[in-house]
Amino acid sequence: MIGRLAALRQTLPTLALLTAVFGAWEAVTILLRVPSYLVPGPSLVLARWVSDFRFFLIEGGVTLLEALAGLLLGAGVALLAALLMSRWRWIERAFLPIAIVAKVTPVVIVAPLFALWFGFGPLPRVLIAALLTFFPVLIGAVSGLRAAPRAARDVFATLNATPYEDAFMLRLPYALPQLFAAVKVSSTLALLGAAIAEWVSGDRGLGRAVLLANSNLDTPGALAGVATIGIFGIALIGLITLLERRVLFWAGDEVAG
Repeated sequence: MIGRLAALRQTLPTLALLTAVFGAWEAVTILLRVPSYLVPGPSLVLARWVSDFRFFLIEGGVTLLEALAGLLLGAGVALLAALLMSRWRWIERAFLPIAIVAKVTPVVIVAPLFALWFGFGPLPRVLIAALLTFFPVLIGAVSGLRAAPRAARDVFATLNATPYEDAFMLRLPYALPQLFAAVKVSSTLALLGAAIAEWVSGDRGLGRAVLLANSNLDTPGALAGVATIGIFGIALIGLITLLERRVLFWAGDEVAG
């Protein structure tokens, strides 16, 4: 009971802010008689979302699965690269500029190329999500893997620890807090990447639904799709946070905060 009250107190500021913003938004659209195709009020967006709940849930599930696959792929490759870069500096010097170029390349430029190379199935959308996921996880993992105290590294060296033992028994546990933080950031980027890729190569998903609604001047439908992406993003970060608290139980309040 006490835990629920504490959680309620933590969410009250957010709920109050959202109520104020949506209330002001609704009042402005009513008082100024703004056309719904231009800026619909929150009540219209909510009504559209409720009436087509099944549609948004199914299409959102498609985008979410693509984002999760991209997140797992991008984070896995980034962690492997970080393990190599943290051990051998010359790999970092050789590989990091390429990773930076991949990061700064706009997704709207890469997405059509991926559709051309890999077809119009889910693969190019997964790869776009992985591409956006890769760099934040790489930087977080490299920083975390180098956070192990010098004394602990000296002990492992004295014990003639193998590279595997050094990486997975020493460096990786110290890297987990930064790694989880990077994955949280990347989870939203993966959703964004999957949705954008659906504009180019998708016949399903929320990105495609938002694009079609916008082209038909169905602004309530487009905003309902955007809201669904936001809801999935919040839920995804919440699940990662719960996993983080389970894995990093020894961190206590540092993780909870």
